Amino acid sequence: MIGRRGASDCDNKNRHFTLIAATMELGAGHSKAPCEERESDLKPSAADAEAQRPTWSGRFEFILASVGYAVGLGNVWRFPYLCYRSGGGAFIVPYLIMVLLCGIPLLFMEFAIGQYTRLGPVHAFAKICPLLKGVGLATVVISFMFSTYYNVLMSWALFYLFNSFRATLPWTSCNNTWNDVGNCSSGFPGNATHLQSASQQFFDGRLLEKTSGIEEAGGLRWELFGYLLLAWVIVYLCIFKGVKSTGKVVYFTAVFPYFILFALLINNVQLPGAKNGILYFVTPVWGRLFEVKVWVNAAAQVFNSIGIAFGSMISMASYNKFNNNILRDVLIVSLTNSFTSILAGFVIFSAVGYMAHIHNLPVEDIATDGPGLVFVVYPEVLSTMPGFQLWAPLFFFMLLCLGLDSQFATVEVGVTFIKDEFGPKILRFLKREELIVLSVCIICFALGIPHVTKGGIYVFQLMDHYTAVVSLVFLAFFEVVAVCWIFGVSRVSLMVKRMLGKNPNIYFRACWLLLCPMLVLCILISSVVQYTPAHYGKYTYPVWAEGLGWGVSLVSIMWIPLGAIQEVFDNKGSLLQRLKTAMTPTIDLDAVDFLPEKQNLENPASERLLTSTA
Repeated sequence: MIGRRGASDCDNKNRHFTLIAATMELGAGHSKAPCEERESDLKPSAADAEAQRPTWSGRFEFILASVGYAVGLGNVWRFPYLCYRSGGGAFIVPYLIMVLLCGIPLLFMEFAIGQYTRLGPVHAFAKICPLLKGVGLATVVISFMFSTYYNVLMSWALFYLFNSFRATLPWTSCNNTWNDVGNCSSGFPGNATHLQSASQQFFDGRLLEKTSGIEEAGGLRWELFGYLLLAWVIVYLCIFKGVKSTGKVVYFTAVFPYFILFALLINNVQLPGAKNGILYFVTPVWGRLFEVKVWVNAAAQVFNSIGIAFGSMISMASYNKFNNNILRDVLIVSLTNSFTSILAGFVIFSAVGYMAHIHNLPVEDIATDGPGLVFVVYPEVLSTMPGFQLWAPLFFFMLLCLGLDSQFATVEVGVTFIKDEFGPKILRFLKREELIVLSVCIICFALGIPHVTKGGIYVFQLMDHYTAVVSLVFLAFFEVVAVCWIFGVSRVSLMVKRMLGKNPNIYFRACWLLLCPMLVLCILISSVVQYTPAHYGKYTYPVWAEGLGWGVSLVSIMWIPLGAIQEVFDNKGSLLQRLKTAMTPTIDLDAVDFLPEKQNLENPASERLLTSTA
């Protein structure tokens, strides 16, 4: 551990340095004393660079950015479906329990890591647990892969947005060139018929121009290519100045969706049949609480919704001031995320109930999950609403805002890594940090092009299954092990005390020590036991595509064992000594505590002291 002092002959020589380093730890979080045993500790610290690290203009910007990232499209299409499929209102019980036992503690842990180290996930994990430093790089890789295809959803939202300004919505009739007239229903046919809705055929035949399978690429969809380019231009313009520009954009993109959700809810509850849809959503089936799968689904939903293990929360927290009250921020982000999921459930199922009433179908024949809910079912609902010319554009603009917030954070993970690792070297050539962001956006855009071919939906589904489902669970488990068990709850508590002036309470310590690792392990085991190959509707992927999917998973996961092997190999001594050294954190936790219990954490004088000493 870096905080320990060197041999006695170094003590007198470095007494003055030790005091300075202790002070620097508050500003930078990881200053190093000389005469350390490990070679990495002999290198100059990055304190000077971190002193110049940009910060959010205000604490409200960080909260909005975090809420915007956590609240995404999954809140709209995933949670309502899981809720009705897993016992209706009864599902909210295990969901809220998992928020308390898993979501809030792990988000607090990630905020603490980012804010204390003031580093992105790669360098933060290298200091916290060198043995599992590959976890940090894996989070960057998985976020990078996620951002390459997530923006495809934004291109779909833009496509629907521009098509919704017509006098007649194009997905309402069967008299179009893309329709299979003999197999088309102008209403919603339900699940019990061979007919397809006009909305489904618009999605398949007009938006995607879908081929028969991944084997048939079918050429580029130039219209979607243009919308994908536009989506990336929007992302770049919102983040090119880093947290300074993102912090301003989120005032709109994070808040606007709530106006639309409440407006839609007020409108929907007045429609005939809305009550039946809401009752279907909230009516508890208490017997489902005894099914293990329901609890696993609840934990997985909390985990994926908040965005644990993507590295985004660590990256965003690294731009906080050292003494920012992250406990307050954790509670706001977690509770807002849960509230939004439940609110979206009422909005979606009130509309589904209305659709079921219009077509005289049971609600379960209309409810679905995934992109089909917001790009097939809900457009069909919108087309039958009074005033659809208003509601349709607002709904798709809301989807665009929800997706952009999440995209900002995932792109920022890669940008933060490049700045932390290669910043000075790259800036010699690119001259401006804005060009680093531009380069990342261009690369992600290029890698997203296969998703906007006519067979792109199959590529999209394959990537999403093996990135956001398979890889993420493994990565999350090793992250929790690295921080909660190897780095240790006592050290995490000390980090929190340095920043907030007091230790985290027994609730957080118990969750970090036992409950969170056990819950993540349960999710991992359940995912392995219940594993099903990727599929899209009734289409099953060929063997070579499945192999490609596992290759995508390994691209992110492989950095964990590779990092461990490299760390053990580079250390000296016996295997046991090498492992012991590899599990020793290199972050300074022995600094003098300048934060009395009653000190004002937002004191500008303290901030000037931290800046000057760092």
